[in-house]
Amino acid sequence: MNIYISNLNVRTENESLQDLFAQYGEVSSANIITDRETGRSRGFGFVEMASDEAGQQAIDALNNTDFEGKTITVNVARPKADREDRGGYNRGGNGGGYNRGGGFNRNRY
Repeated sequence: MNIYISNLNVRTENESLQDLFAQYGEVSSANIITDRETGRSRGFGFVEMASDEAGQQAIDALNNTDFEGKTITVNVARPKADREDRGGYNRGGNGGGYNRGGGFNRNRY
């Protein structure tokens, strides 16, 4: 089971997150998401538990509890496909985005 943890302390490390969840069963991986440019924690991460039962136990026990000075939120992770489009860069469409159908056509002149 893939678990999403938010509101992590920026000083929390992968190992301490793994140790926290290991109390409830086998942890396949624990990863805190970091900023690409600075390398600093973004305050959330994911834990992969070997079994759904252990994952659900961890969620039930740890959601809205204090961990390293912050009250964490623990939920089943949703697949990316289920998330809303947050906007941002226009990937195509009618004339939008960077040089995608709109703007100056150098072959025209």
